[in-house]
Amino acid sequence: MPLPPDDARRILERAASHGLSLNPESLSVNEAGLDYRVVMARDAGDVEWVLRIPRRDDVSAKLGAERAILDFVGPRLGVPVPRWQVADRSLIAYRALPGRPGLTLDPASGEPVWHFDRESRVYAREFGHLVSRLHAISIEEAGRAGLTVETPEQVRTGWAADIARVRKEFDVAEALVRRWEDWLGDDSYWPRHVTLTHGELYPAHVLLAPDDTITGVLDWTTAKVGDPARDFVFQRMLGVDAVFEATVDAYVKAGGQVWERMGDHCMELLAASPIGYALYALTTGQPGHREAAAAMLMP
Repeated sequence: MPLPPDDARRILERAASHGLSLNPESLSVNEAGLDYRVVMARDAGDVEWVLRIPRRDDVSAKLGAERAILDFVGPRLGVPVPRWQVADRSLIAYRALPGRPGLTLDPASGEPVWHFDRESRVYAREFGHLVSRLHAISIEEAGRAGLTVETPEQVRTGWAADIARVRKEFDVAEALVRRWEDWLGDDSYWPRHVTLTHGELYPAHVLLAPDDTITGVLDWTTAKVGDPARDFVFQRMLGVDAVFEATVDAYVKAGGQVWERMGDHCMELLAASPIGYALYALTTGQPGHREAAAAMLMP
């Protein structure tokens, strides 16, 4: 989406203050992100850049933690992650990685636009291998690098605390409350181990080549050591059982560890997604987000 002239001028000036001379005609913006505006641009040498502009001060406060994640994961993942050349409270900038996201939003309608076949077995296999490499990274090294590390017990009690906070701030449908309580109370859903996770590993954050192979992974803001199912939730959400099974099969063959009800647990994580959005609404304090969260909690 092109930018209004005044908006484009401010972005160009902000980039120039960090030594980036960008072609004004090349700017385009993606407004879909909740925490960042994302602007694509090219410099005088025709190198493509990604500019991330924080929407709120609380987002900027997390820059150090995200940079630590990227510095830690980058040499260990096996596919590229962003390497920030600029990391300021008002601007993050890095050279664009190869490939294109598997999912974008139409700027006019806001509807999802898929750039690969959601039933692709190549993508399923690639995704399973990617997650296996991520989950094999040492938890101890992640902790020493400053990443958040949760135990299996902390994962579960964290959900309980988040649910309690949301119920205190919002009206929540009784059917949702019962479902969440049943999920929290049933040991069979929950993993007995933790891994390093991305947390939002879905096609909008996965870069693909034309043959559906993975060329990079974006947006590591939510990465931590925690519930390994976090990285399978969106693959489950695609709604194609055979693709989910192919992903898990590739993951296991590459050394990943699963449990009997991991797929069911992913479905419960999806059912609990309004909790995350409600917490986001409380963080931003914006009435529009609060209204949207309230609607999700009283379907």
